[in-house]
Amino acid sequence: MLSIVAFALLPKWKLVWSDEFNKDGLLDPSKWDYETGMVRNSEAQFYTRARRENARIQNGHLIIEGRKEDYQGAKYTAASVITHGKFTFQYGRLEVSAKLPKALGTWPAIWMMGEDIDKVGWPRCAEIDVMEHVAHDPGTIYATIHQINDAHDHWSKGDKTKLADYGDRFHVYAVEWLPTGLKFFVDDKMTFEFPYKGPSTWTFDKPMYLLINLAIGGNWGGQKGIDAGAFPCQYEIDYVRVFAPTPN
Repeated sequence: MLSIVAFALLPKWKLVWSDEFNKDGLLDPSKWDYETGMVRNSEAQFYTRARRENARIQNGHLIIEGRKEDYQGAKYTAASVITHGKFTFQYGRLEVSAKLPKALGTWPAIWMMGEDIDKVGWPRCAEIDVMEHVAHDPGTIYATIHQINDAHDHWSKGDKTKLADYGDRFHVYAVEWLPTGLKFFVDDKMTFEFPYKGPSTWTFDKPMYLLINLAIGGNWGGQKGIDAGAFPCQYEIDYVRVFAPTPN
């Protein structure tokens, strides 16, 4: 493993994992799995598994579709696609090109969690939120980290930026994750930085997996209600790419 000093001198990246979503149909099961059910945050949607109505590849994009329909006791359906059990990485650059939905009540996200979540739980597993957007605050893009503090309590820190055309065209949301710290970007403009300041404030030293999901409602996304008439709505992803740092 490279030292922290060596990592600090690494401006170059090597592609190690990606999905360009070039083949129409369901997601590649060798790369992706699904969360299922009504998972968290008192959200309104049921996350379905391998259901084309909610997650499909079409015309070179992954389409995650939120739908207003009765399903398994929920009033909405959507999808959360994950690489848990399929792919993890520790340090590198994640970038996702995405176009976000505008429907009131939607809460799309791009994030990562520690692969040890099933053993240690959340937030001890650590969480890196590369992008979150709640449609009741249109165009505000959030980047956030979650971890355990010295008192073993949940602790978070983040920042936000404005993006007027978030739902009209694709933007690239990225994080660069090294032992020296975390840097978050929108279209290569840095929006938030969290430098390493010692082990007591750093739990981002383990392999993590990816999640891309469309939540509907919930304790944040639903603060100003859900516009049922705006559904179905789509969250579109052009590509997902993971790069490893390489020596010069």
